[in-house]
Amino acid sequence: MSYSEFEPRILVFCCNWCSYAGADMAGVSRMQYPPNTRIIRVMCSSRIEPLFIIHALRDGVDGVLVTGCHIGDCHYIEGNKQTQRRVEKLLPLLESIGLGGRVRLEWVSASEALRFKDLMQEFTQEIRKLGPSPLRRRE
Repeated sequence: MSYSEFEPRILVFCCNWCSYAGADMAGVSRMQYPPNTRIIRVMCSSRIEPLFIIHALRDGVDGVLVTGCHIGDCHYIEGNKQTQRRVEKLLPLLESIGLGGRVRLEWVSASEALRFKDLMQEFTQEIRKLGPSPLRRRE
């Protein structure tokens, strides 16, 4: 499979209050971003356990993007800070097992539809360059 033929499977966790609203605004505004992303809406990014990310990668997802409210704007006060700590602890583990670069944490507010669209395009390109996940079942 060549670089141009590979369409990565990307899972995006979005917090309800900010990043999901930004994604929704991008859709309502008819902004185009890759259709290979699947969004899972959660009440807060702190709801994302590292095990959710590991299971997604194990089950064949090529990249996982975790998005939440900007630091200081979390509707659950410090939920996004907890998310940041968890992801920072997870990244070295993923790197050590050959899955580095496949998980990313970003902050997106409800008014940042353009940022959301650009982030989806950028992350898709990054994952496309990495190629299929080594854990992805051959089709």
